[in-house]
Amino acid sequence: MLRGIRLLNRPGSPLARTIGRRFSTATVRRRETFYVTQPIFYVNSVPHIGHLYTIVLADAVARYAGLHGKSTKMSAGTDEHGLKIQQAAERAHEDTLAFCTRYSDRFRDLMAASNASVTDFIRTTSPRHHRAVAMFWQQLVDRGLIYKGEHSGWYAVSDEAFYTNTQVEERVDPASGTRSMVAIESGQPVEWVSETNYKFRLSQFGDQLRQWIADNPVIYPEIRRNEVLEWLRPGLSDLSVSRPRKRLQWGIPVPGDPEHTIYVWVDALINYLTVDGYADGPLHGFFPPNVQVVGKDIVRFHAVYWPALLMAAGLPLPKRILAHAHWTMGGQKMSKSRGNVVDPFAAINEFGLDPIRYFMIRNGGIANDGDYSSDEVLVRYKKDLVGQLANLAARCLSERLGADLNEFAEIGRQQTAVADESDATLRDLLVALPAQVQACYDQGEFGHGLAHIFEALAAANRHVTDNEPWTLVKRPELQARLQVVLFYSLEAVRLAAIMLQPVIPGKAAQLLDHLGVAADERQWSHARFAAGWQPCGHRREPIPGVARLFPKLK
Repeated sequence: MLRGIRLLNRPGSPLARTIGRRFSTATVRRRETFYVTQPIFYVNSVPHIGHLYTIVLADAVARYAGLHGKSTKMSAGTDEHGLKIQQAAERAHEDTLAFCTRYSDRFRDLMAASNASVTDFIRTTSPRHHRAVAMFWQQLVDRGLIYKGEHSGWYAVSDEAFYTNTQVEERVDPASGTRSMVAIESGQPVEWVSETNYKFRLSQFGDQLRQWIADNPVIYPEIRRNEVLEWLRPGLSDLSVSRPRKRLQWGIPVPGDPEHTIYVWVDALINYLTVDGYADGPLHGFFPPNVQVVGKDIVRFHAVYWPALLMAAGLPLPKRILAHAHWTMGGQKMSKSRGNVVDPFAAINEFGLDPIRYFMIRNGGIANDGDYSSDEVLVRYKKDLVGQLANLAARCLSERLGADLNEFAEIGRQQTAVADESDATLRDLLVALPAQVQACYDQGEFGHGLAHIFEALAAANRHVTDNEPWTLVKRPELQARLQVVLFYSLEAVRLAAIMLQPVIPGKAAQLLDHLGVAADERQWSHARFAAGWQPCGHRREPIPGVARLFPKLK
């Protein structure tokens, strides 16, 4: 069981699926569905900070869809087959499945520690996934799209991938002077391999892939879309989709030919079907994915091989592939040899969950790599979360100022119609803010959306300073003006908290509690200027203690 996460999808569904059945959804859709996938993580090592970024980014996408009232599904899991795993288990003198389970459990732990809204955690060693892979393979065989042949090429064990002559180069180790061939894309060593295996007729799908990408804004950011089009430009060769069993024992056998093992990436990609019930009956109504979150290093597999396989099987294609960049430290790639790999569990323990989620989304890159620094985490924490968000809320919710939340609905209506000259600039900024943030979030650019939110909070803080509510409260004749000033400040906090829910769900919920915002007033539709604070059958009272929301970090 996934620790700390309620699994909504379970294997063993009573539904039955027959091979070759057309794509169908038996579920009656009461709400629009939204399916987000994380890439399944390889279990050859413990999680690192890059894994946490992928998890948090995918979770932000899923939570954002939920704020729009959609029924969301988010899959995650572990990729447990392949030569690299087989060799790692041998080096550890450990049973291979036990080795996989040990590392898979750490990724489960990270899902829970990061408060990811995962609905289904898949292991590629599970029986339901084996059934799904076997069925998918048979569909391709029945369509004449898999054949047996000779294959020669450069193989990278670390990447579990074959490369062509144009995708490798010779490099010289500066320390030893040793020459070796490596994959240009990943920098991993390759070896020349010649073997008999099964091939997928990938070459038949180049034109369809190009048309799909040209007709749909499916790959984001643009730099990754252009990379994929460049890969497709010279044409595609057929893809090796199995390895001889004598070379690779740890994997799913080819149906009807136990002397061959299905290529690990074909096996792994099918997980996105497995979690929607592919092996057990009609799909559950979520496939195809609305957004597939992946790292830039696995774009080729998700934007070329995966859609081609789906085309071959007659299944619908992903609607969007969000390919994020990587993390560096001090501008250098993170690696064990450099000693600059960041433990995500340690980072969460040091800074708190939502502060580290905020930093990763705010500073993490989509097109360009983000740079990790503990000092920068603290800067974001103190400057943004404490200095702008918590400070504004604490100042204006203080008992001394006496904010009357029950007057805010009427004040909001008045200010929407006519605002004082000293308030108009902030009002217009808050009116425009939700649409600006939504445009960023819709693209997957959550960091850009956060920038808009905190620019608005900074403006709201300046508005408080300029209008000095601590002076207004001392003058009985200016109490109406005091409530207007407090309305603008707390309206900025309310809007910000609603829009921050995908990124810092725990702290955003607590902040909305402090504001007296009910649970049914926190959807994206409520993120409109003056849309909150409506009469609710009882008096709204702020909950004290908002200043403790973001405690001082040691």
